[in-house]
Amino acid sequence: MNLIKPTRLLLLGAPGSGKGTISKRLLDNFKQLKSIASGDVLRSQISQKTSIGLKAESYLKSGSLVPDSIMINLITNQLQNQNLLHSNSNWLLDGFPRTFNQAKELNHVLDENQSNLNLVIELNVDQNIILKRIESRYVHLPSGRIYNLDYNPPKVPFKDDITGEPLTKREDDTAEVFSKRLIKYNEEIQPMRQYFQKLGIWHEVSGNTSDIIYPKVEKLVISDI
Repeated sequence: MNLIKPTRLLLLGAPGSGKGTISKRLLDNFKQLKSIASGDVLRSQISQKTSIGLKAESYLKSGSLVPDSIMINLITNQLQNQNLLHSNSNWLLDGFPRTFNQAKELNHVLDENQSNLNLVIELNVDQNIILKRIESRYVHLPSGRIYNLDYNPPKVPFKDDITGEPLTKREDDTAEVFSKRLIKYNEEIQPMRQYFQKLGIWHEVSGNTSDIIYPKVEKLVISDI
């Protein structure tokens, strides 16, 4: 399927809302889209021991968040390396920005390169349902690929689809811990939502499964908004 216009998309949604599943389906169906996943980029830079990677690793090892300036440089460098900092580029940003300040700083950098975000979609999933899903969530730690035994199971039980390596359960994938993460998300999303609404690029898609949500997301992506 082809995109009608250049699309630079950010998917937002609470932890456990299915952003990874929706992203994968978009990338499978729209070959023009290039994925910029902040987690993957960060892991790659750390493993390659680049200057940015070493700085980021020092923060992670101390238990601190990686500063916004480092993350923005990380994403900007990745876009440059893939020749995506121009007005005709097509990409999907996954995992960043997470806060209003990050969104504002990133948008400033992108605007300078005429490659600013032009579509932001927030996934609205019942958070009580999210909490019920968490117990069934497993992850392939080296890649960050996430599976759910109920609605996005691996082809082979408890094995990663790509590598065949074992899946593991994150220690924080419990209802108690996730409740705290959802509270934090709800606090942070409101100013970021308002920011993108003022830019005229924010849209909300509601549903409690990826099969309900994905067609609505796809419709927004292919429409000439």
